[in-house]
Amino acid sequence: ILTILGNSAVLATAVKRSSLLKSPELLTVNLAVADIGMALSMYPLAIASAWNHAWLGGDASCVYYALMGFLFGVCSMMTLCAMAVIRFLVTSSSKSNGNKITKNTVCILIAFIWLYSLLWAILPLLGWGYYGPEPFGISCTIAWSKFHNSPNGFSFILSMFLLCTVLPALTIVACYLGIAWKVHKAYQEIQNIDRMPNAAKLEKKLTLMAVLISVGFLSSWTPYAAASFWSIFNSSDSLQPVVTLLPCLFAKSSTAYNPFIYYVFSKTFRCEVRKLQGCCGWRVHYFSSDNSGEHPVSTMWSG
Repeated sequence: ILTILGNSAVLATAVKRSSLLKSPELLTVNLAVADIGMALSMYPLAIASAWNHAWLGGDASCVYYALMGFLFGVCSMMTLCAMAVIRFLVTSSSKSNGNKITKNTVCILIAFIWLYSLLWAILPLLGWGYYGPEPFGISCTIAWSKFHNSPNGFSFILSMFLLCTVLPALTIVACYLGIAWKVHKAYQEIQNIDRMPNAAKLEKKLTLMAVLISVGFLSSWTPYAAASFWSIFNSSDSLQPVVTLLPCLFAKSSTAYNPFIYYVFSKTFRCEVRKLQGCCGWRVHYFSSDNSGEHPVSTMWSG
């Protein structure tokens, strides 16, 4: 519910402010699409299976569930990686160079992200890797336990781990470390020439928001990755069902965090959410001080 409501608010705000959106913000919209897609295509089936105390449907529904999870998971990871790279390029480049990142460029990048994610998702269907049920039996994913005795499966998981997890994560960390250094140097220069650091404060705020989005995603999926890799080299019976269930639920919660981060860091997004609440018949109080000094272009709701 939180995922659908929160990300629907993000998408509604993006549509309403489409003329003001900067090109990198399309990646934030793509991240919301991936999150709400995961919630709509997967969570109802998982919840129904939990109430049933067993997986509903046969192998077909299991493969569908695992494929959707892999598709949207890789898409989210690669979108976060692209966001980090673009924020690094915008922060490191001059204003004229930063403007070269057009909406067409970002749209092409988003299309590549979806094609890349779809390729990895269908590879197990083509015979490289496997899909199967989770050890606790009420959801499905990559069949990790089959890989320790299958060269085909092990090569898939090793390649997937490097190209869809390790390299994107290292890229994200490297980009944000580079941004932190650039912002630090910018603050020193601004203090030296005694200028008001409004631009630097905005850049720091947007960067912190993007960092929190990435940290939230990586933190949510790390316990699940650890439990999955344990099952590669050990029997799935070596872990209690609750030990494998809790990391899976924690990973699914990653789709609900981002709208709250936007709400905390962006006055513009808060304003739009209040307007949406007003359209739904909820009583909302507005304070003129919230909007008095805000420029609609300089303060954007996404990283």
